[in-house]
Amino acid sequence: MAPALPQNSQLQLGRQARERFVGDLSQVVPELAKAAFNKLQALSDQGSSGRDIQERRDAMQLFQTCYKAWAAGTAQAWQRALVPPTATTQGRLGKGMSFELIGDEVVENRILASRIALAVAEKVTDLNDLRLRIQRLENITELASHDVLRPEVITQLLVEQWGASGLNREVWAMVNDAVQQVFIERAIESYNRTNEFLIERGVMPEIDLKPLVRRTAGGDLSAAARAGAAARSDPNSAAGAMNSAQSGRPSRSATAEETRMMTTGTPLARARQRAQGVLGRLKRMLSDKGADFDATHTGKASPALAEAISRIDATHMEQGVSMSGVAFDGVVGVEQAATVVRQRTTELKKKATTTAEKATIEIVALMFQSILSEERIPPAVRVWFARLQMPVLRVALSEPEFFGTLQHPARQLIDRMGSCVMGFDASAVSGGAMEQEIKRVVQVIEQYPETGRRVFQLVYEEFQKFLARFLTESDSSQRLVSVAQQVEQKETLAIQYTIEMRNMLRDIPVRDEIREFLFKVWAEVLALAAIKNGPQHVDTIALKKSAADLVWAASAKPNRNDRARVIQDLPALLQRLRQGMTLLGVQGPAQEGHIKVIGDTLADAFLSKTQAIPRDQIDAMAKRLANLEDFVSEDASEGGDLALDAESIEMMLGIDASAIEVVADGGSKPGDAMLAWANELQLGAWFTLDHNNKMSQVQFAWRSDRKQLHLFASTDGKSYLIQQRRLASYLQAGLLVPTEEEALTVRATRDALAKLDANPERLLG
Repeated sequence: MAPALPQNSQLQLGRQARERFVGDLSQVVPELAKAAFNKLQALSDQGSSGRDIQERRDAMQLFQTCYKAWAAGTAQAWQRALVPPTATTQGRLGKGMSFELIGDEVVENRILASRIALAVAEKVTDLNDLRLRIQRLENITELASHDVLRPEVITQLLVEQWGASGLNREVWAMVNDAVQQVFIERAIESYNRTNEFLIERGVMPEIDLKPLVRRTAGGDLSAAARAGAAARSDPNSAAGAMNSAQSGRPSRSATAEETRMMTTGTPLARARQRAQGVLGRLKRMLSDKGADFDATHTGKASPALAEAISRIDATHMEQGVSMSGVAFDGVVGVEQAATVVRQRTTELKKKATTTAEKATIEIVALMFQSILSEERIPPAVRVWFARLQMPVLRVALSEPEFFGTLQHPARQLIDRMGSCVMGFDASAVSGGAMEQEIKRVVQVIEQYPETGRRVFQLVYEEFQKFLARFLTESDSSQRLVSVAQQVEQKETLAIQYTIEMRNMLRDIPVRDEIREFLFKVWAEVLALAAIKNGPQHVDTIALKKSAADLVWAASAKPNRNDRARVIQDLPALLQRLRQGMTLLGVQGPAQEGHIKVIGDTLADAFLSKTQAIPRDQIDAMAKRLANLEDFVSEDASEGGDLALDAESIEMMLGIDASAIEVVADGGSKPGDAMLAWANELQLGAWFTLDHNNKMSQVQFAWRSDRKQLHLFASTDGKSYLIQQRRLASYLQAGLLVPTEEEALTVRATRDALAKLDANPERLLG
């Protein structure tokens, strides 16, 4: 055990460790820039069209202009992160954020950063040890959320500075892989050296897990202890990979690590960690069993195997189908397809010349056998999926990366198609638009067998577009989506108009009653008028002018001519105010209440002897209001949930909204991770919704442009329109639960591993 240090010395040592970590990590920034430059240079002359080539050259030019600012900004941001925010700063930030919508850019940056952070955490085996040493040194239970030692903090700053330097997300997408690889390698070294720095100073030279062990009444270990034990028991495996090479069955470290994944972090993070754990186990098995397997290698199948695959493809193309004689309906067709998959596997393994090829053929076959046995997928669709065995095998042989990442387009395509059809019964899919689209996708892939991942990427993007149309193709859904989009636009405009009017009135002496009316009522009126009629429609312009007229009318009138003008113009002004409030749906007592407050304020101003507002100032305000859209920002940076309910939908649509359930504001405040999860939900995915004590199976059908509104369609014909924050709250509370937490190909991979655990000889046999 390390000798006890005075508290100040301990804190100082912790600061020194962080400073060394940041200083060490900052040296990698030039390498990151170089890696990005080399990747862009390699891409600059590639592309299937002149447009692609030009876009990549433009990206290269932009990077050359901005990369120095990115490098310097990242290093400076990391240095600034060494200084923890004060309580005053945190309070001020918290207060400001409570009134803000999180912009798309912020959410996207968090998602990008979290992916890199997850990859870092997966690779850095000493990260858990460093956490324990800092916690012991500083007598804390967990690293602060802003601690620079957290992978998510440094990656967030890295991504933020990319945008701050003028570089866009399109360029990031081009260089992400190259930058991430270098960053992870250097981060591993920095974390290791920071651990060594603390060990040299006597901070927990040996990690003792006994103090972390807390036994329950049943004698079970706590989740924290299991997690620590798992991380220590298998330091070479980021996900606690199974020790299949020695025992042929899952090791205790794999089980403990999977338990840790299930008891920490958000559901989204846990699902990703579990998936990465499965892929990590698969890569470990391939590396152990296939001596010539190289996950980073790209190439082609051996000549004999390539000829056998081409012969199968040619035979099936001549026959017009990829599975000759297979029925496409019912269980019989599925059984026939499974037989064909196994026959092909046996034939191809005889032609394979390396252990890596044999292992690849077997694993792909086992994955498709698992998909064929998935009874929640209609039989006809399972048969179409089985036809992808050969195209996927081609990709897996040429790109072993298929086994190591969830982002491979072949996996993404199968996962999306699978998640969309699991909620349908066979009769609803058979012969319908969904089956026809899946059929088209499979046939396109079969027609271009040599194109590899490019054809999978192409049809994946096309399937995404199909889903967006298919899920909202009914008239009622289209009308609901249209009005929901309008409501979102209206609320966004109202927020922006309010901000701009506040800026305009900042230096103008306007009574509080008038300010409140303009900000809370008239901004909504202008927004709705702009959506319904257009921002430059004569009626909208008249309503904008009314705002300036009201400000002037409510100011002091020491001049007799001004008083006479107010008396003359007042009836028309009040009439326009009534028209605007009626457009907004503010009528009856509510409208009369606003008119009374305005009338009393104008009467008081009429007799006021204070200084009047200069007319040229009012004219300037009126001119700016007339062209308000030229000044407002595209980002809704203030406000909360949208003012949306069934009544407002009925008013705008003119239809009965009884089949539409609006899940608006309320609920617990969701965390950033939950908001990010809400924004990552995939169209077509199925969920179990627990709303007002009623359980429903719902499919995610639509997301608005600004990601503030989400539409879920239930199997009983009811639609649920859920606002972003409430959606995140439902996810956080477990009221909206994914029907399938594990993607289809991940589950298929897990099943394949289970079969190989039981019978390891079949991998190479």
